[in-house]
Amino acid sequence: MSRPAENRESKSALSWTGRLAALASLGDAGRRRLFEYVAGQSSAVGRDDAAAALDMPRSTASFHLDRLVRDGLLAVEFRKLGGKAGPGSGRPAKLYRPALEEVGASVPDRSYDLAGELMATAIESAMTGGGGVREALTEASYSRGRSLGGNGESLDDLLGGVGYMPERDAEGGIILMNCPFHRLADGHADVVCAMNGAFLSGAAAACGVPEEKVEEDRAVGRCCARIRP
Repeated sequence: MSRPAENRESKSALSWTGRLAALASLGDAGRRRLFEYVAGQSSAVGRDDAAAALDMPRSTASFHLDRLVRDGLLAVEFRKLGGKAGPGSGRPAKLYRPALEEVGASVPDRSYDLAGELMATAIESAMTGGGGVREALTEASYSRGRSLGGNGESLDDLLGGVGYMPERDAEGGIILMNCPFHRLADGHADVVCAMNGAFLSGAAAACGVPEEKVEEDRAVGRCCARIRP
């Protein structure tokens, strides 16, 4: 049985490069087995239990578990365990639990989970409120952009975290070298570009950039929008 989702972070808690590093870490068979074991438990586990369950030397299990913590896949908590006596029994035990519900990465970076959440929110809103799906999608996208931009990040950093690969142009505007929704936009450009524009407008407004600076950009190989100076 897996741990409750509220005890884990979303995969977006790691940067794109962090997710790549985490996946590379799981390329080691022993580390992968330990991660799968910890992720499958209903509560945090200690290194002794993990080593015994996988018939692995304690020192090897300890090394790999701590490496998984450094790579952002596991988190540590300290807790006194009942039923133990003798030397050291009063010290809190070091326990490991999953830090992420899942981890994935693509090259270049994509944010299809974000697109799915926005579309599901819009459909749900249209079904319960009786409005149009397009209007609901625009509202949901704008609201999500504003909420993500409310934590003090610069607009460049926020867009980089979503996967837009922002770069400053010669005039001081922001061009977006990557579309986080590329595969969806291939077949549904009108829908995805409307969603994208609303999201960027909300993010810009939350970061103190006038949202009217978000404008269409049809340059080949880039996102469908840019932020002018």
